[in-house]
Amino acid sequence: MSENALTNVLKRMGRKDLTNHGFRSTFRDWAGETTAHPREVVEHALAHSLKDRAEAAYQRGTLLPKRRRLMEDWSNYCGTVRPTDADNVVPMRGAV
Repeated sequence: MSENALTNVLKRMGRKDLTNHGFRSTFRDWAGETTAHPREVVEHALAHSLKDRAEAAYQRGTLLPKRRRLMEDWSNYCGTVRPTDADNVVPMRGAV
């Protein structure tokens, strides 16, 4: 997905109250607070660079299999509507 893909979707939907960063922040909070996925996998999924230059120098892999499992868990989470939330769910139609 390109850097501006979500921005363009939000513009087409007329959602000026939402930002890319808000979605990224929601993902980071969910992954850090409710899953056992390692922090480095989550940060890699967000394309964040490592602050520690020595650690960054040795990080050669992409962690793709672990990131794939993380994204599958995120997809399952996003696709689940809890009965207590059913009345508060707002469909995001018109995105395409």
